[in-house]
Amino acid sequence: MTTDPKPSRPEPGRTLTGARKASAKSERTRAREFALQALYQHLVGRNDAASIDAFTRDLSGFHKADAAHYDALLHGAIAQAVELDALIEPLLDRKLSELSPVEHGVLWIGAYELRHCLDVPWRVVLNECIELAKEFGGTDGHKYVNGVLGGLAPQLRPQEVAADPRGSRPAPQKAQPDTDAARQ
Repeated sequence: MTTDPKPSRPEPGRTLTGARKASAKSERTRAREFALQALYQHLVGRNDAASIDAFTRDLSGFHKADAAHYDALLHGAIAQAVELDALIEPLLDRKLSELSPVEHGVLWIGAYELRHCLDVPWRVVLNECIELAKEFGGTDGHKYVNGVLGGLAPQLRPQEVAADPRGSRPAPQKAQPDTDAARQ
């Protein structure tokens, strides 16, 4: 007779799946969630920003979100979609059109915050976007978001990333010839 292992206890403030509990979410985290839902509507339905905004503000729980941050993310990302896509696209391993709308929206939020919300530390931007992708995206979408935004952060915030005591990912190095093999 085999027994199933007991499910591990989640960290405080987290669900069994690892997502943050609603009670543990900040106003800005909620603003990002609502902005992502609105950007999803824009990407999938091509609805105009004003209609999406009105619909989103009527959703349950919106009053707990930072409305100013939501406004900046939604309207800023839509207004600067071409510029944000131009920042993101060189870091992708596929065509922009092949991204899921959730990943695309999360990347817009991350790129917008890295570029314009300088009061939000770059690591917080990455972490918040990874959490959005975990909660709303596909199975490994958060890893993809991490890779793309991790490559974008040093471009948009070079001093901040360089000054981070934990450092950033090392820059790719060109292969050097093996000195022992070159001598033979």
